[in-house]
Amino acid sequence: MEDIKKTESIAKLNNHRCSARKARLVLDMIRGKSVNEAKKILLFSSKRVSESIGKLLNSAVANVTQKNGKIEIDKMIVNKAFADEGATMKRFRPRAQGRATVIRKRSCHITIGIAEKE
Repeated sequence: MEDIKKTESIAKLNNHRCSARKARLVLDMIRGKSVNEAKKILLFSSKRVSESIGKLLNSAVANVTQKNGKIEIDKMIVNKAFADEGATMKRFRPRAQGRATVIRKRSCHITIGIAEKE
């Protein structure tokens, strides 16, 4: 496992009801940006998952302040942001001639890591 620096924090959101593909679109926009800039991007994003990712980013900031005391958020950047696939609920929909098709309701696990700018 990677060495976690003293001023690094990770926040995870498991089983979020959004596909990982849609979450990755938003996470790609904030990866590598400063925390304040990432918050602004998420605030004005039209994607539905951006609200949950904003809460998760605030949680990562709270984790690092809880661990280290008062820190300067201006020096923090989003160094990790990824979404993995979670469990898929399967529902069935009736179709013609007595058949049925599967509707997949996907979920994802979102992880955000912030660290101090070097």
